Amino acid sequence: MYKAIVNVTLRKSILDPKGKATHHALQNLGLTDINNVRIGKLIELDIDASSKDEAQKIADTACSQLLANEVMEDYTIQIEKQ
Repeated sequence: MYKAIVNVTLRKSILDPKGKATHHALQNLGLTDINNVRIGKLIELDIDASSKDEAQKIADTACSQLLANEVMEDYTIQIEKQ
């Protein structure tokens, strides 16, 4: 059994209105040392696979077919043995 930790973020070229609003709110709270905020998604998948490579392939397929919009989003996958 493996756990895939998927981090999905908007591509740098895509405007992030949630991140912009959060950055503005943080500035209003006096946290002026924060220069930029980007909001993303963290997804955990428990995968029944016989190897780390197989778990990686399954997670990648899940991301490319459903979890991430590859036109607007990038994703990274970290695989851990459970």
